[in-house]
Amino acid sequence: MLVKGTTVGTVTDMDGKFTLSNVPSSAKTLVVSFIGMASQEVSIKQNVSIILKSDTKVLGEVMVVAYGTAKKESFTGSASVINNKKLELRPISNVTKGLEGQTTGLLTTSGSGQPGEAAKIVIRGYGSINASQDPLYVVDGIPFSGDMSSINPADIESMTVLKDASAGALYGARGANGVIMITTKQGKEGKTKVSWRSTAGWSSRSLKAYDMVDQKEFVQLTYEGLRNGYIFDNGYNWEAAGRQASADLGGVLGGEQYNPFKNYTWGTIIDPATGRVQGDATSAWNESWMDAIQRDNAFRHEHQLSVNGGTEKTKYMFSLGYLNEDGILINTGFQRYNARANINTEVNKWMKTGLNVSLSNSTQNFSDYEGSSNSNVWYSAQFMAPIYPVYIKGEDGKDVLDADGNRQLDYGDGSVQRPQYSDFNPVGGLVDDKADIKTDVAGLRTFLAFGSDSEDAGWAKGIKLTLNFGLDYRNKSQKSYMNMHHGNQAAAGGLLMKYNRRTQSYTFNQLLTWGRSFNFHNIDLLVGHEFYAYKYEFLSAGKNNLVDGILELRPGTNLYNADSYSEDYRVESFFGRFNYNFNEKYYFSASIRTDGSSRFQKDNRWGTFWSVGANWRISQEKFMQNLTWISNLSAKISYGEQGNDNLLRYDSLEGGYVPDYYPWQGLYPLEYPNANQVGGLIGALENKKLSWEKSGNLNVGIEASMFDGRLNVSAEYYNRKTTDMLLGYPKATSSGFSEYNANIGSMRNTGFEFSLGGSLIKTTDFIWNLTWMGSTVTNKVLKLTGESPEIIKGVFSIKEGMPINTYYMAKSAGVDPATGAQLYWVYDKDDNGNITNEYISSDYQKAANSKYYSGSRIPDLYGSINTDFSYKNFDLSILGTYSIGGKVYDSLYAGSMEVMYAGNTWNKHALRRWQQPGDITDVPRIQIGGSYTTSDRFLVDASYFAIKNITLGYTIPKQWLKKAGLESVRIFGSVDNLALFSHLDGMDPQYNFKGETDYSYAPNKTYSVGFEINF
Repeated sequence: MLVKGTTVGTVTDMDGKFTLSNVPSSAKTLVVSFIGMASQEVSIKQNVSIILKSDTKVLGEVMVVAYGTAKKESFTGSASVINNKKLELRPISNVTKGLEGQTTGLLTTSGSGQPGEAAKIVIRGYGSINASQDPLYVVDGIPFSGDMSSINPADIESMTVLKDASAGALYGARGANGVIMITTKQGKEGKTKVSWRSTAGWSSRSLKAYDMVDQKEFVQLTYEGLRNGYIFDNGYNWEAAGRQASADLGGVLGGEQYNPFKNYTWGTIIDPATGRVQGDATSAWNESWMDAIQRDNAFRHEHQLSVNGGTEKTKYMFSLGYLNEDGILINTGFQRYNARANINTEVNKWMKTGLNVSLSNSTQNFSDYEGSSNSNVWYSAQFMAPIYPVYIKGEDGKDVLDADGNRQLDYGDGSVQRPQYSDFNPVGGLVDDKADIKTDVAGLRTFLAFGSDSEDAGWAKGIKLTLNFGLDYRNKSQKSYMNMHHGNQAAAGGLLMKYNRRTQSYTFNQLLTWGRSFNFHNIDLLVGHEFYAYKYEFLSAGKNNLVDGILELRPGTNLYNADSYSEDYRVESFFGRFNYNFNEKYYFSASIRTDGSSRFQKDNRWGTFWSVGANWRISQEKFMQNLTWISNLSAKISYGEQGNDNLLRYDSLEGGYVPDYYPWQGLYPLEYPNANQVGGLIGALENKKLSWEKSGNLNVGIEASMFDGRLNVSAEYYNRKTTDMLLGYPKATSSGFSEYNANIGSMRNTGFEFSLGGSLIKTTDFIWNLTWMGSTVTNKVLKLTGESPEIIKGVFSIKEGMPINTYYMAKSAGVDPATGAQLYWVYDKDDNGNITNEYISSDYQKAANSKYYSGSRIPDLYGSINTDFSYKNFDLSILGTYSIGGKVYDSLYAGSMEVMYAGNTWNKHALRRWQQPGDITDVPRIQIGGSYTTSDRFLVDASYFAIKNITLGYTIPKQWLKKAGLESVRIFGSVDNLALFSHLDGMDPQYNFKGETDYSYAPNKTYSVGFEINF
């Protein structure tokens, strides 16, 4: 520290806190300053501690934006920065799961609990119907086509979310749904620093299970279901129906083998006097299938080593990472190895170059069954009746052991079969069947930059030419084995399928920039060209009649499948940007980009997209100078148009929607042999006029920083209109096709976003920060086609004048007290299609034709509450997310209330059922395989509040570490996905954006501990 050029003491620095020691007694006062901090004058005493405050007027936050950087307060678009500290709090294997709650305008799904799987993300509403709504990911300045699970979150320095056209239009069509820019850690000038970070954690199911009936309740409801069938379907009286139901109970439930109540037979388990299960019935077993397939303490551990340093000219960063995470579903998990090297060097005053290389190898073990297939353990284990044991039982109800004394899984393949689950056991399916994906990912980013900002450059000052090249390579090798002993492929001697998916893409761009300042005028120009090439190759083969224990195709005798194909995609682009600001007060930006896509026919291939934006820093005006409590106040507005060419198609092999790279062409799949000749059928109709889906984006916002940065406020309004949507144009089915691809209709998303945050308490030892974020989105389909102003898919309607995916189903009218029948609101229609004569009926077929619009999944308000505390060397961070409004149609819940098959079980809510004439209730009489139609009875309020993360850390004081030669040591513990408060236990309100549920891998709750050492 210097006072008028004289050294007066020693300064130590830790996170903005400076301590001055050994000060001479002659010194009286001291002025302390630091770049980006407000200067302070203090009286000198021994061991002075000074906390410098941020000077937001001097130094603004620098963000990574499209093809460059920008100061946050000068930016004309809408963007949010997420630093690595926020990501490090979450024990995640896929970086997409770390974005929730970190910025406004971003909706995420909970994502599968399968380790390594990603969450889905939409930014500012639903930009399309049939085209992709996914944002573009950009890694170190190059669009990323790799695997998001290959990126180690510990390697990320920051993430910038670009939300409007002014922010993302320079990426053209590929940025139509927003852009998420990932910047990895770079080397820093100074001595070499080594960092080691390790965590260990234990995971369990974070989502509460559905509350299902116990054994006695299940038997009671099954009896009532049989009895009610005889009464209301076959005309029996109550007494006769009860006798017949008791007599049939054993045959329906699988015989005495599966009667857990060994002091009664199935024929006597119901008391004929009361019609109830015998009160003293005692169960010989009570085994939970859900407990059997899940691990309560699935172990995960992660380790990262990084080396960082460099000179003034050359800087480097190297990192290694290892993650091993067991899934909560037995025999599932994810293992990843990572390596990264980032090197940048200044060759001379006018030339710079850099190389970023990343490598990843991962193995994901998973369960290969989805949907409502019996083989899907999330279906069978949740809804199998509780009377059925996991392990084989003898006549006495005790385990039957094998020759080695081990318990034996019950596959239901004895002389008497379990209904619905013949030759299948969920635990056995996970043990005997095997599925895994091995993924190799390589990424390369390199640049060569010419030019200088030095005065020595003369007339060429500010002119720079940058050449960027990026390559992403991914190879996925998948194995899917169904065993030869039990289940779907036992009769065929097992089935082994192998798939190989190879993806390679590269981006090459050339950027010419010029930036100069003339007095109060600052100009920045960019022109560029970019070429993107993508290739996908698929290969699969399968055989039956395998050799037990050899998971290779060669020994198999029967060819089951063999297939291969490849796809290519190209985009060429020309673009430019103009930025101007006057006196750091008035800012203007404009950009334009022309994209040519190989997805469209050559005459309609090119689209031009643009944006303009302005920002007024009101706080820089003279009339604001006396308002010293306002550090920054700015207002901004922008508008632009972007395109989208990413039409999707359903692929059964991939189990979902994938990009359609040939949407305009008439396609003829050659997979239908004609005897011994090649055969084919027409698969898609040609439309040469197909072209870009367009999206116009308006953004208006205001930002303020007050009280020396203690309070920060931002608010934005957006209006996003999508036109020429990529949809299926309806055709008469007599043509052999129901639709063809075309540009159809329009849709609008509007909404508000706000963020309110600041330091509620800020003292020398204690700091408390709190941030509240909120967002809204209103969606409206403006136009479809004249021939078809509505698209109906399942329980959803896409209709002009309504939100996308509005629920369209029958409306429940309660329960008939006399009969216990489900009642519905129904109606007739006149010749013009208008509803007439609305009334209540139990006719489910009439109700199926009397549908109502019943809201959508879109919330009224969603966001997060984030708070953090620091006291001396302790720190505590808490993240909560919330959503208010919207509905979810829970088909899983519906299936457990309207059971279709004997052997499936009921939700506890079914115990409120109607039982006799005169009962007033909201649950109809119990039936097995009853006649119902889908109704709003199972639309559940989607509102929730979730405690996403709590992290507590302690940084060991530096003076304790000096002798060990350590710079810093931090130990910490956290819990992720601690709790979810919603309207229905078992339902995941964040499963997807449409508002559905499925039999899928539940999200995880993870407790973890760890440490970080910096050498």
